[in-house]
Amino acid sequence: MSDPVSFVLHDAIDGLALRQRVIADNIANVDTPNFRAHSVDFESALSSAIDRGTVSTDQLQATVEETQTPVGANNNNVDLRKESIAAIQTQFQYQIVGRAFTDRFDRLSAAAGSF
Repeated sequence: MSDPVSFVLHDAIDGLALRQRVIADNIANVDTPNFRAHSVDFESALSSAIDRGTVSTDQLQATVEETQTPVGANNNNVDLRKESIAAIQTQFQYQIVGRAFTDRFDRLSAAAGSF
């Protein structure tokens, strides 16, 4: 599928998958001295592309940036509570977008079958 809605869903899944990997990396390094946690933002680029009406998978780039969480005793700034909540939230978002993909495919299949 190569319509704008499919591009948005595809980019959302990609952004959420990247966020899941970054969160997992943050959690894995919770006790690593001098480690800096990172966060992912893809929603800003996706929202801008939708507003411009120029959504395509080649244009959107997620950004990964260091978080500004305060640094702890070992010079590490991973906040395990924050990362755990972000992981759960991302999992729910991933399920919702996955469901949207399935529903969209089912509707298109039903429409194609009715001809």
